[in-house]
Amino acid sequence: MPQQDRKHVVVRSADRPGDLGWAVMAHGETYDRQFGWNTDFEALVARIVADYGAGHDPAREAGWIAEVDGRRVGCVFLVAGDRPEVARLRILLVTPEGRGLGLGTRLVEECLAFARTAGYEQVTLWTNDVLTAARRIYRSFGFTLADEEPHHSYGHDLVGQNWTLDLGRP
Repeated sequence: MPQQDRKHVVVRSADRPGDLGWAVMAHGETYDRQFGWNTDFEALVARIVADYGAGHDPAREAGWIAEVDGRRVGCVFLVAGDRPEVARLRILLVTPEGRGLGLGTRLVEECLAFARTAGYEQVTLWTNDVLTAARRIYRSFGFTLADEEPHHSYGHDLVGQNWTLDLGRP
């Protein structure tokens, strides 16, 4: 591959000014363009990011940003679940500019490695059935569909899905 065609790809902690705001904006813009979702979805992402930013426990929760040639193109967060042994994978996104580089897989790998190190026994996530690429990634790591339910959100009729991955005892 010629040198000028190589992309510099980095997955790093979401700890720089602008990272959290970018995650909210990128979700809103990407899901509007791709699925026509309204600002209700962006508001959901904003609440998730605000909760994380307002007081996450760095030993138990983390976020990551994927960059290509210094530009943010993806993110994911891992936060504590309702029980101490359960973590939640939240708001995985790779923008169209970052797709095809394996970044979704790399972001989920970071989440799961962190979850294991933090001592979680299970990781759960909620998604929608129209997000086929994300669901393919989750399945590749061994997540299984726990349940699904139709809902009307973000201006559309969707099918929400809960997925789980058992990590085993640390």
